[in-house]
Amino acid sequence: MKKIIILGSPGAGKSTFSFALAEKTGLPLYHLDKMFWREGWVNVSKDELDAQIKDVLRKDEWIIDGNYSRTIPMRLEKCDTVFYLDYPRLVCFFGVVRRVLGSLGKTRPDMAEGCPERFDLEFLKFVWNFRKKKRAGILALLEGANAEIHIFRSRKEAKRYLDGMEKV
Repeated sequence: MKKIIILGSPGAGKSTFSFALAEKTGLPLYHLDKMFWREGWVNVSKDELDAQIKDVLRKDEWIIDGNYSRTIPMRLEKCDTVFYLDYPRLVCFFGVVRRVLGSLGKTRPDMAEGCPERFDLEFLKFVWNFRKKKRAGILALLEGANAEIHIFRSRKEAKRYLDGMEKV
């Protein structure tokens, strides 16, 4: 387990899981939100995001946290392990609400500088519909992956996995 991707709906806890996994494994952690966003919630071009991801994929070890569905195939091609946090809609929705309320106006450590947490109705709609609109596509991609796949259906399952790992 040296090249890992972490997928799941916003609010599932991908970043929380990835921070804990990085601490347990000692692997370098990369957040796609940090690559995609620039100060003031300005996004980079597809070409720039792809170039940044490809730079990470060339490394010997990494954890990449985030979905950005268009880029999943290129990451699946290079990873050896996938963690998919496949949680119910309400768990993820309330995870985002809790995150917004707890971090409103502050920049999270998994987000680019100058992108403070904010209330965004469109984003909440995306989270609400994530499982219905994105889940089947992600699972189809995972079926064809040449990697060890871990699918967690609850936060307890993910925590149990992390708790069972030896720290490097």
